[in-house]
Amino acid sequence: MARYQAPLRDMKFLLYDVLEIGSYSNLPRFSEAPRDVVEAVLEGGAVFASEVLQPLNAIGDRQGCKRNPDASVTTPKGFKEAFKQMSDDGWMAISADPQWGGQGLPRVVSIPFLEMCSSANMAFSMYPGLTRGAAEAIQVGGSDEQKKTYLTNMMTGKWAGTMNLTEPQCGTDLGLIRTKAVPQPDGTYKITGQKIWISGGEQDLTENIIQLVLARIEGGPEGIKGISLFIVPKFLVNADGSLGARNGYQCGGLEEKMGIHGNATCVMNYEGATGYLVGEPHKGMRTMFVMMNEARLGVGMQGLAQAEVAFQNAADFARERVQGRSITGAKAPDKPADPIIVHPDVRRMLMDMKAFTEGARAFTYWTALQGDLEQVSPDAHVREKAEDRMTLLTPVVKAFLTDRGFKCANDALQLHGGTGYTRDQGVEQFVRDARIALIYEGTNGIQALDLVGRKLAANGGRAVFAFFNDLEEFVSSNDGDKDLKPYVEGVALATGQLKEATMWLMQNGMSNFDNAGASSHDYLQLFGLTAFAFMWAKQAKAALALRGGGDRFYDDKLATAQYFFERVLPDATSHLAKVKTGAGSVMALPADAF
Repeated sequence: MARYQAPLRDMKFLLYDVLEIGSYSNLPRFSEAPRDVVEAVLEGGAVFASEVLQPLNAIGDRQGCKRNPDASVTTPKGFKEAFKQMSDDGWMAISADPQWGGQGLPRVVSIPFLEMCSSANMAFSMYPGLTRGAAEAIQVGGSDEQKKTYLTNMMTGKWAGTMNLTEPQCGTDLGLIRTKAVPQPDGTYKITGQKIWISGGEQDLTENIIQLVLARIEGGPEGIKGISLFIVPKFLVNADGSLGARNGYQCGGLEEKMGIHGNATCVMNYEGATGYLVGEPHKGMRTMFVMMNEARLGVGMQGLAQAEVAFQNAADFARERVQGRSITGAKAPDKPADPIIVHPDVRRMLMDMKAFTEGARAFTYWTALQGDLEQVSPDAHVREKAEDRMTLLTPVVKAFLTDRGFKCANDALQLHGGTGYTRDQGVEQFVRDARIALIYEGTNGIQALDLVGRKLAANGGRAVFAFFNDLEEFVSSNDGDKDLKPYVEGVALATGQLKEATMWLMQNGMSNFDNAGASSHDYLQLFGLTAFAFMWAKQAKAALALRGGGDRFYDDKLATAQYFFERVLPDATSHLAKVKTGAGSVMALPADAF
């Protein structure tokens, strides 16, 4: 069966040697996170993930969730106890505001724990992940009374949260939603409609579930400009904070899914349920985007997390499985065959996985750090730059990491051969679970369109040009370092290609929007590879400064960096070529030719 061990050494290396989070100790949140506290969080989290969550992963996959005759939902055996332990031990509130029961640590400190949980049990980790996102949306857009009523219970995991967007007739195009909200004399609304694919919409883990529901106030404007956001709790909350009457909605069914079986994916039927408006009428998308962006970063991390656990099990198998002899001569003459890790093609798959997971971890943590700086830096310029980075990079993190994370899971199955295709090894679950991450929270095609259609042009291109400056400053400040030269040259080459693609889009995308649409996938892939080159060069710089003393970690890091620049980054050239072909051949055939 599958196993998982948190990559603590790599996590600590990134936090302290690459990102140097200790240098921010004068800032709020960071001042509460000395190294001994951070390491206690990482090490305790690793135990929780490997000893509590990972053993439930296969159980959750095989048992799934069950809808009962009374429309309640039972989660897999052990999930309820694990969720309570996560809540009781404070794991859900690592970076939450102390005002709402949190520990107040930087988000970049909580991200490694979230990664561990998602590697150990992706389906389970969705329950606390969505809860945190819903709580943050209320924190940003809710009234003082709403914050007081809901946030502490949600941030600490006593209550759960969800997001209700999709309906049978609309997914990404939320302007088509039909769920309606009818104003009541007491200031509440009656919510009626159906939502589908609602993760955690019903479950037995918490005593209350706080649904965030998009609906159109009766008589409101058509399209996206008429959408409002509502808090619709499973149980109404009394003035003293106790739970009151059951609200007017129920789970109408559970989806039969390819993967993430341990997460209850519900059809939710609202029949005059009581809802409370969040923020202004018809401005619901503004607040919901807080949760959606949070979710997109979390989904990108799921791509990393499933790649990591798949890689660990593939490496174990490659060292243990004997099959054939090395083409350069026997490496294990005392055995009937050599371990398959001696074969170059097996090494290629393992190195692809290792280069991806370590690059993706650096990219994810660096992006999370920008979110912290946006919130706590006293310097307005730093806050603006951090916000620009977060806004620009969110679709890249979501799409690039899930695309390539799924490929890693697939390669892990391929490396296992026929054994991987069976259930006994556990690797096929990683493939099935990872696949959804390319779809939900906005498909990866939508993320690419968002990048080229919105993010590049925002504020006159301020964010993307600032990112180019980040890359060029790294190149210029390290240009004289002979040991770092191969990595610096790689960043410079990728930066030039990304700038060329960006200029092409700016010149050709506006004259023909199909050019932007047809090139968007390859542009996002080129962007992701360039960001990874930046992250790998930063890791190489730290490793060069620290290597020696018989510690193999830094030499291994440099070898993996070399592999990335020699064997992965060259793909950027082909993506640039595809960007520049535009829409001609993509759109040439009439619809009936397919």
